[in-house]
Amino acid sequence: MLIDDFRSEYARYRKLGDGALGQITDDGLNAMPSSDGNSVAMIVRHVGGNLVSRFTSFTTTDGEKPDRDRETEFDIRTYTRDDVAVWWEKGWAALDTALAGLNDGMLEHTVTIRGQPLTIHAALSRSLSHTSYHVGQIVLLARMHASGEWKSLSIPRGGSDAYNRAPTRERGRVSTASS
Repeated sequence: MLIDDFRSEYARYRKLGDGALGQITDDGLNAMPSSDGNSVAMIVRHVGGNLVSRFTSFTTTDGEKPDRDRETEFDIRTYTRDDVAVWWEKGWAALDTALAGLNDGMLEHTVTIRGQPLTIHAALSRSLSHTSYHVGQIVLLARMHASGEWKSLSIPRGGSDAYNRAPTRERGRVSTASS
């Protein structure tokens, strides 16, 4: 099922984000790489806000909700680890709820985002790309501000041969040994 592929890929990126967030220092959550850059906390707030907006009443309302204030997702201030966890969980919960109500037969149905009609397939593809882009940023920034020695979230350096002897990602499973 195609919808299962979307669920699997979102789950893979969530796991990467969880792994990165679990390794970053509290101070690192708010560290900004440049004056016009974003901290991990800001990126998480944005991802959470985007997922909530896009996937709340996904098939019946515009994906850009009128109560979303995207600009505040990038407010520069000190965020707590609890703040970050709440935004992260709320966003993923909205996505999970929406995905649970979908099946492959619905992928050609139309949804609207910012007044633009898209097939559900196109909307999910766009959202998955957006989410993975930001999870990559979170991983990079978390690695820069890790609370100890970084634990690889993918195939660790020097581990390609061992992984290639027993690959798991290509079969839709994420190996816990290389994560």
